[in-house]
Amino acid sequence: MPIDFAATKALFHLPDGVIYLDGNSLGPMVKTAPARVEKAVSAEWGELLIRGWNLAGWMAQPRTLGDKVGRLIGAERGTVVLGDTLSIKVYQAVASALDMNPRRKVILSDSGNFPSDLYMAEGLCRTLGGQYRLRTVAPEEAMSAIDDTVAVVMLTEVDYRTGRRHHMADITARAHEMGALAVWDLAHSAGAIPVDLAAAKADFAVGCTYKYLNSGPGGPAFIYVAPRHSEVARPALSGWLGHEAPFAFDLTYRPGQGIDRMRVGTPAVFQMAALEAALEVWEGVDLHDVHRQSLRLQDQFIKGVESRAPMRQLATPRSHLMRGSQVSFRHPEGYAIMQALIAEGVIGDFRAPDILRFGFTPLYIDEDDVARAVNVLAKIMDYGSWDRPEFKLRAAVT
Repeated sequence: MPIDFAATKALFHLPDGVIYLDGNSLGPMVKTAPARVEKAVSAEWGELLIRGWNLAGWMAQPRTLGDKVGRLIGAERGTVVLGDTLSIKVYQAVASALDMNPRRKVILSDSGNFPSDLYMAEGLCRTLGGQYRLRTVAPEEAMSAIDDTVAVVMLTEVDYRTGRRHHMADITARAHEMGALAVWDLAHSAGAIPVDLAAAKADFAVGCTYKYLNSGPGGPAFIYVAPRHSEVARPALSGWLGHEAPFAFDLTYRPGQGIDRMRVGTPAVFQMAALEAALEVWEGVDLHDVHRQSLRLQDQFIKGVESRAPMRQLATPRSHLMRGSQVSFRHPEGYAIMQALIAEGVIGDFRAPDILRFGFTPLYIDEDDVARAVNVLAKIMDYGSWDRPEFKLRAAVT
C-alpha cells in the first residue's frame, strides 16, 4: 500500500512557518515523544525509582529498540544494540575488526568520511602503536584502493557533505575478496535509504538515531555485528554492561553473548523513550517508497534552484543510484546565504568550506514545502539579502 505522506507529516511537531530541511542533521520531534518521555520521567523514574530497571524494561531497551532499528537497516534479529555515542561505536567496530585481522595494519577510509570517524581511527592507531595507520583516499577511489595490505575498510555509506552514496554490497565484496573486513557508518543512511546489511554481507555497521530516526539531540547510537562474528569479535571497550553477567560483579571481564558484548555504559533511558516514540512512525513504512519520494523532492529542488536561484555548483550527484536523501550546493558565501534562509524560516545547514546542505525527508516534507523553499532562496539571491554583517557572523554550530 502506498505511504500516505500527509498522514506521516501530521505525526511530527513542525513549528508554524518553518520549512525544515535539516533532518539529515537533527530530526524533528514526533508529537508523541513528550508524553513518552514524561512517562519515563514521572511514572517510571518518579514512581518506580530504581525498580524501573526491571519493571519498566530499562535494561532491555538497548536490545528491544535495537531490533526495531535493525529492521530498517536489513539486520538479522539480535544483531543490533543501542547505546553510547556514534564515535564510541566507530571505535568499537574498527578495533574489533582490526583484532580479527591481526596480520594487517591499514585502515582504509575516504576523504568524504565524517571527520569524527577519521579522528577515532587515528586515535586507535596511536593507541595500538606505530605499526598501524589510517589511509585516506578520494571517495571515488575507495574501491580500487582496497588491496592486500588493508585490514579494515571504514566508510560512511552516504557522504555527509555531498550526499554521494557508496555501493555497499560491491565495496564489501571487494573488501572480502582482498581479505579485509568492512565497517559501515550509517549515520546518513538509517531511516533515509534502503539498507540491507545481511544481503551486503557487512561485517560491522554503526550509526546514530538523532538524524533520520528522530530520537532527539544526544540520542543513542547503534552497532551491528554480523552473526558470523558475534561470538568472536572482542570488544575493545570492555564495559560493565557488556559483561556476561554484570551483576555477578566479577573482577575480570568475560564478554557477553553475541551483540550484548558491545554494550558499554548505562543506557540513556529518557533518550531511549524518545526514540521508542519516534520508531512507531516507521511501522508499516517501506524505505524504498520513502527514498523514491525523497528523490522526487530532491529533483524538484535541484530543478527549481538551478532555474531560479543559481548556485555555483551542485555538489550532489545527479544519478539517483549515487544519491542519499540530501542535496548540497557549493557557493563561496554559503554560510551567509544559509543564515539568510534560516532567518526566512527555511532551515538547512552549512558545512565548511562552502556547502549549503538540504535534507529531504518525505515523512514530513512535501512538494509545497520544496516550492516555498525555492521561492525564498530565489528571493534571497535576487536581492542579495544574504550580504549583511549579521549573516556572516559564525555561530558555534553551523
